[in-house]
Amino acid sequence: MFRAQEETHWLTSDLFRVTICRASVSPECIQAYNDLKLSKKHKYIIYKLSDDNKQIVVDSTGEGDDYEEFRDKLVNAKTKSKTGAVGKGPRYAIYDFEYRLASGEGTRNKITFIAWSPDDAGIMAKMVYASSKEALKRSLNGIATELQANDQDDIEFETVLKTVSKGTAA
Repeated sequence: MFRAQEETHWLTSDLFRVTICRASVSPECIQAYNDLKLSKKHKYIIYKLSDDNKQIVVDSTGEGDDYEEFRDKLVNAKTKSKTGAVGKGPRYAIYDFEYRLASGEGTRNKITFIAWSPDDAGIMAKMVYASSKEALKRSLNGIATELQANDQDDIEFETVLKTVSKGTAA
């Protein structure tokens, strides 16, 4: 039986009951995004859910062009479960990709939203992240591309660049 309420969905069966809450977006998330988009203060932003899973907050930002540093932060992200166990954790990320066109017509920038949800992350963490993703995306105007990444290969630089540039990068 499904019963929808304003910000909570209930999934009930005789065996289990799971509550999935949508988190709100903190003002610092929007400010960091505007700093990236308008003033180029950041190259990337990584967002996470607060420990109580009620709010999306900024986990980290980066100014340099070191994509591997950004990728490592996603791959090594940790989340604490309600029981206190620490394991691999999902994250949301914004990366400002800059690339040259193969045609020689200059460079392009694409602000890219990445939903990182590793296959070996906890099921509850993945469910809460999935249910809160749209709230964050709606708060961030100007996203050019969105990627869902579940495996380390999904966030290799060349793989992401090919998707972001639609194959036009040099």
